Amino acid sequence: MLINISKKHIYNEDYYYTIRQTDPSKLSDIERASRILYLNKTCFNGLYRVNSKGQFNVSFGCYENPRIVDEEALRNASIAFKCAELMAGDFQLVLDNARPGDFVYLDPPYVPLSATANFTGYTRGSFGKKEHERLREVFHELAARGCYIMLSNSNTDFVRKLYSGCNIKTISAARAINSDPTKRGKIKELVILSYPDECCSCYAEQNTTVL
Repeated sequence: MLINISKKHIYNEDYYYTIRQTDPSKLSDIERASRILYLNKTCFNGLYRVNSKGQFNVSFGCYENPRIVDEEALRNASIAFKCAELMAGDFQLVLDNARPGDFVYLDPPYVPLSATANFTGYTRGSFGKKEHERLREVFHELAARGCYIMLSNSNTDFVRKLYSGCNIKTISAARAINSDPTKRGKIKELVILSYPDECCSCYAEQNTTVL
């Protein structure tokens, strides 16, 4: 049903803003899913962001021929999610469910790279220093339980100090979102592990589910 409804969307700027201004609370669950799918595929760089009122406010994106409905990807996601439980809430809720041997991936809003890059969240309410410090405590609590934790964040002194003593990896990641086009491309990011490198391959072989 989601695929059929989403096929009715068109790639047009006026239509985009009409859909963006639609109140999702007045839509059915399927219509809401179709709306956010359409906005994600046609907004600027696929960014998800809301204003202080919680309203999606990303501008229209310029593409030659955006693929609004990827049937294969949606069907594969449907199969994967049939055995998954999705929850919305504070990240600390993971402590209510995590058990020894579980793999937990934490992907918080990244710490700004500079004083002027003050974007700290995608929803109402920022994710600031106190939240990152609280997340660190959750990270260590999960590790103490025997969980395998992976966390990604920006390559900053603050993050390195926050997770001092952990297995910190520097990686190169592609980023397409920046107000200055010349600053888009490969940047350095951090991947922080609660476990040593030698645990990676054996853990993946025994416990990883591919989605």
